[in-house]
Amino acid sequence: MLIGKAVAAPGDGLGGGQVEWQQKFDGDARLAVPRSETPLLSPQTMAGTEQAIEQYRQLAAAGGWPQVPAGATLKIGSRGPAVVALRRRLIITNDLDQQAGDSPIFDSYVEAGVRRFQARHGLGQTGVVSKQTFQALNVPVQERIRQLETNIVRLRAFSGNLGNRHVVLNIPAAAVETVENGQIVTHHQAGVGKIDRQSPVMQARAYSVNFNPFWTVPASIIRKDLIPKMQKDPSYLTDNKIRIINKQGQEIQPSQVNWNSNEATNYMFRQDPGGEINSLGFVRVDIANPYGVYMHDTPAKGIFGDDYRFVSSGCVRVQNVRDYVAWLLKENPGWDRDKIDEAIRSGQRIDVKITPAVNVYWVYITAWANENVVQFREDIYRRDGFGGGAVAQSAPVAGAVSAADDDLLPPVR
Repeated sequence: MLIGKAVAAPGDGLGGGQVEWQQKFDGDARLAVPRSETPLLSPQTMAGTEQAIEQYRQLAAAGGWPQVPAGATLKIGSRGPAVVALRRRLIITNDLDQQAGDSPIFDSYVEAGVRRFQARHGLGQTGVVSKQTFQALNVPVQERIRQLETNIVRLRAFSGNLGNRHVVLNIPAAAVETVENGQIVTHHQAGVGKIDRQSPVMQARAYSVNFNPFWTVPASIIRKDLIPKMQKDPSYLTDNKIRIINKQGQEIQPSQVNWNSNEATNYMFRQDPGGEINSLGFVRVDIANPYGVYMHDTPAKGIFGDDYRFVSSGCVRVQNVRDYVAWLLKENPGWDRDKIDEAIRSGQRIDVKITPAVNVYWVYITAWANENVVQFREDIYRRDGFGGGAVAQSAPVAGAVSAADDDLLPPVR
C-alpha cells in the first residue's frame, strides 16, 4: 500500500466509500515492492508507520475490505466471484489500481497485484493465491491496525542514538541489515530461531569474527537431537566429523558410548572446521550477550530461498556472510574482502577482534511502513498480544522458551 494523499472514492457496494491512494497504473510492470533503502529503526520508518496507522483507520471507517472466498486456488485463467472479491481487496490497499475494474477473470494485472501483496507480507511472490495468501488477505483491517499500533511502540523504543554503524536483525522478517550514516549498506536473508527455540530480542555488540570455527554441541542439543540421531544412524558422528572428547580431554569412539541412555551428556562433542559440513559454516560472529547466541554462516544455503526461515536453535544464520563480515571488519586495517577470502580458504581457525565493536539489535517488528510501502509479517512467536491473523506455517509455541545457545545439528544422511 502506498502512503500518500488519501482521496475519497465512490462507494463500491461494500458498505460505504473506500479510501484509495493515487498511483500510476502500469499494466506491464509487476508492481514490485522495491528493496527498502530506509533502515527499519529510523525516524523515517516511525513516521511512515504513524501515517500508515491513520490511513488504515480511514480504511476501517470506510468499511475495511471484503473477505476473499478461500476455496480453490486462484491464478491466471481463474474466473468467478472470488476473483471479483480479490480485485476489490487488492484495490482497497492499492496493490492493484482501481482502473483494473471488477472483471471476474484473473488476468496479468491481478497477478501483478497479488505479487505486490505477497511481497508486502513476506510471502513468496508466486502471483498465485493459495492457502497462505488467502489467510493474509482475510486478516481484518482492525487487526492490522492493532498490529501497526503495537509495533509503533516497539519502533519508538529505538528512537535514540543506535550508533553510526550498527546491525539490525528483524526476527519476524528473518532479515538482517547493516546500517551506516543512516543508510542501509547490505541486506541479508537470515535463518532465525524455531518457535520452540526462539531467538531473543536484545541489544548487544559484535566483537569478534571467527574464521573456520569449531562447533561444540551444547548439552541441550545432545539430549534433544544428537542422541536420537545416533540411535537412528550409528555412523552419524563420523559422517559429520563430530568428535567425542571425555573429561580427560581424550577422544573416544562412538562405539564406546551407550546411546540408549543419557551417557552422552557426560562428554563434549566438537565438530571439525569446514564450511561444507560444519554447522557454523566458514564464519561465526561473536556477540556479547547473556543468551549465548551468535550469528554465523551455514552449509545449508538453501534455506535462504525459503519463505519460512524459522529453523535454528536461537542463533542466526546469515546469507552472503562474507559481505556481512567484510562490512563488520571495514575499519580493521588489512581486512579487506581478499583477506577474508584468504582466511576462509586457509581452513585454519583465525579469530579477529572487530575494532571498534559494532552495535547489534535483534528486534521483533511485525508491521512497519517506509518508502511508501506498508509491510506485515507473521507474529511467529505470538508476541503481538492478540490472535494475529498470521500465515501459520508451524505449530504454535506451547509456552515461553528461552533461546538456545546453539544451532541445529546437520540432518541424518
